[in-house]
Amino acid sequence: MRRPGQSADVTTRSDRRTRVTVLVALAANLVIAVAKAVGGLLAASPALLSEAAHSVADSMNEVFLLAALRRSRRPADRRHPFGYGKERFFWSLLAAVGIFVMGGCFSFYQGVEALRNGGDEKLSGYVAGLIVLGVALLAEGGSLLRALYQIRRQGGRLSEMRDPALRTVVAEDGTAVLGVTLAIVGMALHMITGQVVWEASASLAIGALLVYVAYRLGREARDQLIGEAADPEASDRIRELLRTQPEIDSVEALLTMKTGLDTALVAARVDLVPGIESERLEEVAVRIKRSIARQVPEADQIFLDVTERGSPEAREAWESPAATGERGGA
Repeated sequence: MRRPGQSADVTTRSDRRTRVTVLVALAANLVIAVAKAVGGLLAASPALLSEAAHSVADSMNEVFLLAALRRSRRPADRRHPFGYGKERFFWSLLAAVGIFVMGGCFSFYQGVEALRNGGDEKLSGYVAGLIVLGVALLAEGGSLLRALYQIRRQGGRLSEMRDPALRTVVAEDGTAVLGVTLAIVGMALHMITGQVVWEASASLAIGALLVYVAYRLGREARDQLIGEAADPEASDRIRELLRTQPEIDSVEALLTMKTGLDTALVAARVDLVPGIESERLEEVAVRIKRSIARQVPEADQIFLDVTERGSPEAREAWESPAATGERGGA
């Protein structure tokens, strides 16, 4: 069992590591974006210019992610009583939009323009472009390895990443590595065959890849913004804990919602065993809440509605339309 405050300390350390990972990715993308843009102009390469747009989009997105890391940790206040945890998901959604607009759409544009107008092969420019892409591949690969190292250090798996900032960095760097590889293949085939269709196809493929990644990231951020339930494992622990309480006869309803990266709202309706004095209801509710908070640290907002089985007045009050969504914690 984690001690009080231990969860917050772990999260703070994780945020620091994530911030370093994002800063590494930002520095790499800024340098690479300039190099790709210069190389793309020298070589008149649509694939390389598409990759430059990709790196610019990634750089903007990392700025969004840094803002998310800072703003999501602000304490709750009167206007936002559940805190600012969902800012993390909002800025991740903006990052997904940035990938779609700045990366995917521009890449499609470059590919279509290359197919319509053709391209002039400049051997010296293409050699410089391939060198730039080779350096970019090493830099993007290094940034990706840094992000994967952090995931492994935290004991998680890629498919179970909860942090949208870290997930976005991994998605961007993984996409960048694949995108640079496509650009290299397209440029090389263009040089060998003299057919611009190879490079245009590479640009279109990069665009499709970016649109797909933006869609996946955007869908995940949307789910969290509109009220995604807590992890099934946490919900199961809460339900089991409620069922083991001697005063609880049955758990009638259990609702959870993520309010941040490591915080969740819990609302439960439970029927108590007959015979509990009304003076003890508040005492029982407080003890149950504390038990949930100890066992499930992410449950930082807990609301209980406790009724005694066989009490028509209490059941009618709960089920009436006027009470729906208006009952507070016990």
